[in-house]
Amino acid sequence: MPVHRRRFLALSAGSLAAGLFGPHVVSGDTASGAPVRSKNDRPGIGAIGMRYQGTVITLKAQAHGDVVAIADVDRHVREQARASFGSTPKIFEDYRALLDRKDVDVVMIGAPDHWHAKMVIDACRAGKDVYVEKPLTLTVDEGKVIRRVAQETGRVIQVGSWQRSDARYRLAVEMVRAGRLGRLVRVTCTTGPNPSGGPFPVRPVPGHLNWDLWLGQAPKVPYVEQRCHYTFRWWYEYAGGKITDWGAHDIDIAQWAIGELPMEVDARGKLPEIPNGYNVPLGFRGVVRYPSGVELVVKEEGRTGVLFEGTEGRMFVNRGTIAGAPVDRLKEDPLPRDQFQLYDFDNLDRPERVGKLDAIVNHMGNFFDCVRAHRLPISDYESQHRSATTCHLVNLSIRLGRVLKWDAEKEQFIGDADADQWLGREQRKGFEVV
Repeated sequence: MPVHRRRFLALSAGSLAAGLFGPHVVSGDTASGAPVRSKNDRPGIGAIGMRYQGTVITLKAQAHGDVVAIADVDRHVREQARASFGSTPKIFEDYRALLDRKDVDVVMIGAPDHWHAKMVIDACRAGKDVYVEKPLTLTVDEGKVIRRVAQETGRVIQVGSWQRSDARYRLAVEMVRAGRLGRLVRVTCTTGPNPSGGPFPVRPVPGHLNWDLWLGQAPKVPYVEQRCHYTFRWWYEYAGGKITDWGAHDIDIAQWAIGELPMEVDARGKLPEIPNGYNVPLGFRGVVRYPSGVELVVKEEGRTGVLFEGTEGRMFVNRGTIAGAPVDRLKEDPLPRDQFQLYDFDNLDRPERVGKLDAIVNHMGNFFDCVRAHRLPISDYESQHRSATTCHLVNLSIRLGRVLKWDAEKEQFIGDADADQWLGREQRKGFEVV
């Protein structure tokens, strides 16, 4: 039976509720003996995967600790990254050597999506707290393993779904939950389209790149430049296209506001059949249904952002805007401070002060605050596993070409053993996520 809203809020010993309503003190069972840090500590930071976003988040982390180690499978990238951080961090090709270091207390993970789960799990087992880029997982089954390991080790895991730290998105969630739009009927997330491309030529592996280690759990294939670095996003072997790239942000906000887990998904899109070419869907559109009757529409065309529609109004939010009649009415009828706490009241009248940079800084600050106090952060592993799961379900419905009914409590499909086989993927020996 699909999870009812009340049961949903009670799942996972409070961690789901933490993900829905903000930071939550970790229970004694979850904290399992991990030390509480002094506010004056400068933890050692290890950074893994330094091409672009990995460097971005490590620069933000540097305000809270000292970068002591860097790992990247591309020698050019890791050497450039070391130069960016004062030439003092030790550099490694294999991230496991970084995790062995005693001076590394927290880990930043900016590697491609197909590496996120294993790196998070290995870091937790090595006694490190973790900040990892979104999406948290490549498959639904990976999220289950992360949950188990997080509970066993008690480590703090923050996912880089930083829109949760942006005042606009938090206000939007708060207003939905306060009933300012009436009964929520529909939420639309517009992600932008996936690119098409290929076939791409096979080339010799560059001497500065460990291609086998870059591939990790993914199938062993000849080197193709477009499979690597930024464009890995457009291959199902390593990611999920825009549905997991932008969806990990916007679907997360939508589901945070809805306060339920999916029960059914019906998505369609054209799967390219280009040998050695991008294979994520084109022209996609999906509808995710929830127990209360709310529908979440995921589509590629239109203004990028999240549109909430209720029986008493509409509201649109993205990284530059929050707009709609319910927002306008806040001037005469503000939300009471003593009841709601997800957004920054002091910046409500000056949204230009709550831009992308500030949100990322605050998101990183939340992580280090939670490391010191050993609390669940705003983008905790459970909420982000559930958001990533919804993204994966949309992709799976497209790939299978049919409606899928989902049991969110058991985390399996209803009456569809074939679809259940898609909850995980075959992994190369030596790189398994277990």
